[in-house]
Formats: sequence, structure tokens, C-alpha cells
Amino acid sequence: MENRLQTKSRPAAEPSQATERDLQAYAVRLRAHCLRATSEAGSGHPTTCLSAADIVAALFFRVMRYYPEDPAHPDNDRFVLSKGHAAPLLYAAWAEAGALPEEKLLKLRQWESELEGHPTPRFPGTVAATGSLGQGLSIGAGVALAAKFDRQPVRVYVLLGDGEMAEGAVWEAVGLAAHYRLDNLVAIVDVNGLGQSGRTMYGFDLEAYRARFAAFGWHALAVDGHDMRQILDAFAAAEGIAGRPVAIIAKTIKGRGVSFLEDREGWHGKPLKKGEELERALQDLGPLPERPAPMAPVSRPVARWKLEAPLIPPLPPPAYREGEMVATREAYGTALAKLGSAAPHVVALDADTKNSTFAERFLAAHPDRFIESYIAEQNMIGTAVGLAACGKIPFLSSFACFLTRGFDHLRMAAISRANIKCAGSHCGVSIGEDGPSQMGLEDIAMMRAIPGAAVLYPADAVAAERLVEAAARHRGMVYLRLTRPKTPVLYPPEEEFPIGGCKVLRAGERDALTVVAGGITVFEALKAHAELAEEGIGIRVIDAYSVRPLDERAIASAARATRNRVLTVEDHYFDGGLGDAVLNALAGSGVRVHKLAVRDVPRSAKPEELLDAFGISARAIAEFAREVVRER
Repeated sequence: MENRLQTKSRPAAEPSQATERDLQAYAVRLRAHCLRATSEAGSGHPTTCLSAADIVAALFFRVMRYYPEDPAHPDNDRFVLSKGHAAPLLYAAWAEAGALPEEKLLKLRQWESELEGHPTPRFPGTVAATGSLGQGLSIGAGVALAAKFDRQPVRVYVLLGDGEMAEGAVWEAVGLAAHYRLDNLVAIVDVNGLGQSGRTMYGFDLEAYRARFAAFGWHALAVDGHDMRQILDAFAAAEGIAGRPVAIIAKTIKGRGVSFLEDREGWHGKPLKKGEELERALQDLGPLPERPAPMAPVSRPVARWKLEAPLIPPLPPPAYREGEMVATREAYGTALAKLGSAAPHVVALDADTKNSTFAERFLAAHPDRFIESYIAEQNMIGTAVGLAACGKIPFLSSFACFLTRGFDHLRMAAISRANIKCAGSHCGVSIGEDGPSQMGLEDIAMMRAIPGAAVLYPADAVAAERLVEAAARHRGMVYLRLTRPKTPVLYPPEEEFPIGGCKVLRAGERDALTVVAGGITVFEALKAHAELAEEGIGIRVIDAYSVRPLDERAIASAARATRNRVLTVEDHYFDGGLGDAVLNALAGSGVRVHKLAVRDVPRSAKPEELLDAFGISARAIAEFAREVVRER
């Protein structure tokens, strides 16, 4: 993808009628809402809301264009609250805009309310879940990229706290946004100088922040975050910048407007007590202004854009011959390119591994929808979340081991219910000589811990292609585990691989043991089956290509047919992988489940040496089966 994406010119709209005095009145009202809501809840972060109230008032009632009655409308300018602990300020702004009744603000943090302690998409004015600091700018970059792809004149505003600027993921996003010249993206840093437990790294040194953004290629300027004229001038200047994202560094005071809170340590995450303490604070704010007229003084978008549901037509069948040697990572790239041709909503991201994950095939076919994320997996995941929030179906890929550094972003993506698809290649000891730093051995455990995530592990190229298509059709997060070595094609092109299924590859009436395998160990199990058959020992072999959801019924049925004895074998660490998925499924059923898995940190060697050394080879499977037979 070119690093300069064109956007349709932003059509003229009737400007907001809100004056500076109106905006100042809104800021007071926002502060009052935040104080009351957090006191009623008995928890929350009022002081961080007070520092940013002037900025948010300017954005919501003068700068942004949106439909106040429809916070999730695709034509709206987008506001991402990266400092998610200021959630009451977000809700108060939408209430003042008319999207929800004021009295609902007093339901903050209650079970029945969508106004959670940190924003989640349960509230429609939330682009994506935030609150784990350092992720909002990545999400905003994804939203800005989606608007560029669609040539949609939408602007994206991300409000960050100065404390989270210490997070490396923020600077990953800063770098990517500059590289792709996202001039529809504005970052506002609320520099109030106080973190949770003390002063922030740079305090009120605005130049330190401004210079860093500028060094990355942003247009950066510093303002007084409580001077409405300076705030409005900065946003006006941002509208006129072409070819670069804009950063507004705003000096603010934490606890602004309340004398006993202003710039005071020890108040982070502490609401005011209802009664005298709250009333004293409200008195400091002064008389509560009436809501300025008109009720919703915002600039509405001019043209409506329809966010179409992503439809995935049938893809051409895989073109492999049984027995042909093809790596599943290669089949992933082939399938992804096919998918891109069939579905314009599909985009691909990769972290400088595209010639190993074969995502380069998507790049060759669809360069306008490929995002090179470089070696910055956290930002790649966050960017994908932003793209998914705009109706795209993002497939992101890297080595499985490197995706583990983005676990917090994946965890937050699950809270967002983000429709992202992740592909991790180079899994297990089977990658061979590159050694343990390159081996994904924790990835199944990581992804199984994420609520709702599907975990798919194809053994051959046909399964890989079919599962890429299934992943695209599936609503929600999907993880595809890909193998580095070439493996023989097992399945005919017409074979189907529904998520939640499995394949029984070998079965006999007198089988002594069920072997449940995935990916590379499927072939080890098949070798063991052939070896044992010559000795008159039968084992049932299952390809558990869907680790989560697991085909519990089929595996339980196989277990019953093999005297309630099951062996799992996987190229993954002992804890949290396929074996534990099977254990969970069969718990309480009387089935004895044994696990073969990698039990120690591996080393560089040939793949077959490593499989054997760590007890997950055909030899180890056959030895276990012989022991089972001897125990009869």
C-alpha cells in the first residue's frame, strides 16, 4: 500500500452555532456530570475528567461532525478515548449532545448500565474498548486507514493521557501514522502532569512531547488546554494540514475547577463523597449554566455513507493434489489472496514477516488493502481493531511467538468484540534450527484464554485454505496456527472444515487408544498408526483442526470406543494447549487423558530431532500405545 492515501475532499457543512462562551458552559456542565456520576457510583476517576473537559467540549460541540442521535453512524467523525479511565467524560459529552438522557449518567458502573467504568462497545459512542493505556492511538490509526481506504471524509480524534505516553505501543502508532501520512488523524495529549502514583515522566514539559511527535513527522503544536480560543485555533489548524497527522499537546490541570483537587496528588481514581465534599466541589465550579441553545449544536456530516455488511462469496476450491508437499503457511497466503479478490472488505496486515507468512501474496494481488505494520505487533493488532470497528475484516500475521507480545491488545480486542483474524506461523519445535526464540509454543494457551476466540490448527494445505475462508465468515476473533515445514496434502479439494469440527483419519473396531493431534503431530500420529498396524495394534487418529471450539462429541465418542483412553500429542508447551482443551472437554466422563507435549525449553536442531527429543514423534506415540496394550 502506498504511504500516501487519498481522501475525498471534506464537504462543507453548516458550522456549529456554539460560541466560545457556549463551549465554556458545556465544559462546566461536563465537569459537574462527571463529579456527580462518580460520586453516585462510589468509584471512578473524576480528576482526569476535569482536566480534559474543555478539550472535549470543543470537540463535541464545535469541531466534530456527527449525528448526535446515532453515535455509531459510519459518517460520523470518530472520537477515541485512549485514556479510558475518563469514561464519565465521554458519556457526559454524548448526554449533552442528546444521545442519552442525563439521568442515565447516574447509573455509571451499575450492572444494568452500558456506561461501564472504562469504555466498551456496549455503549454505542465507543469505537473500541479502552482503559488498558497506550492502545487508543493504534485503534485511531486503524479507523483513519479505513476512512482512507473508502475515501471517506471522516476525521479521527484520539484523546491520550500524558502518563500513557510512556507506553511503547503509542510510539509504534505514531510511527505508522506518520509513515502512511494519515492527515485525517488528530492526537490530543492531555498533559496534566499527574499519573496514578506520582508525577508523569515529563511533567508539564510540553516541548518534550511536541518535539517527539515532530521528530516522527507529525505536525505538532502546544496549547493551553483550558484556553478555549487556543484549543479552537489548534483544531482549525489541524483541518488545514495535508500529508501529515496532527498532534495537539495541551497543558491542563488535573482536577481543574475544584480548588482542593487541582494538581493534587493522591486523588487519582477517588470519587468525592456524596454530601458535603461533592457539594463543595460543585460550588467551586460555580452556578451550573443552562445547556446552550440549540440543543445539539454540532456540524452534521453532509453525505451519508452506507456501512455494508461484509459478504463472503464462495472461494475457488484449493488446487492441491493429495500427497503434494505444501506448508500451511503458504496455503494461508494463497487463500488470503483469493479472499481479497472475493471480498473487498478484507484487508491484510503483516509485521515484516510477509515473505514467511506468505501474506505477500495478498500484497501482490491487492496492494491498496495491505498494511505493512513493520516490527510492531502491538500496534498491528490495535490497528486491526480500528479497521474492524469500521466494518473491515482484517487478517493480521506474524510469527506466533511474536504475537504473544501483543497479548494485552488481543485481550482488549476481545472486550471490543473485535472481528479480527490472527495468523501465527512458525509454531512449535518443528521449525527446527532457528531455535527457541522463534518457536511459538505458548500461542494456543494464550488464545484459548481469550473469551470467544476460535483457535484453528490446519494440518495440510487444503485445511488451511478452507479454514481461512471459514475464519472470514466467522463473526469474532479467530486464530490460525500455521506450520513452517511442508506437509503432505491429506484431504481432497472438496473437503469441508466447519469451525468446531474434527476429522477421524484412522479408525478400527479394536482400537486400543484414541490419539488426538493437531497440525504437524497429525502426521506423526499417522506414522505411528502405520507402524503399530504391522504389530496388530490399532489406534484411532483424530485431526483436531478446531482446537476451540473443540468437537467434544466426536472425541468423547472415540474415547468410548477405545476403552476410555485418550492420548493428546501437540507441538506446544505442556500447559494450556490441545491437551488441556481435551481434558476440559472430557472432565468427569471417566476418560483417562494422557498428554504428550513439549516440557522444556527447546534448542536448535533439525525438526525431526526436536520432535523426537521432546517426546511428540511417531516413536513416542507408538511406545505409549504399546504400554497401553500391555496394561490390558
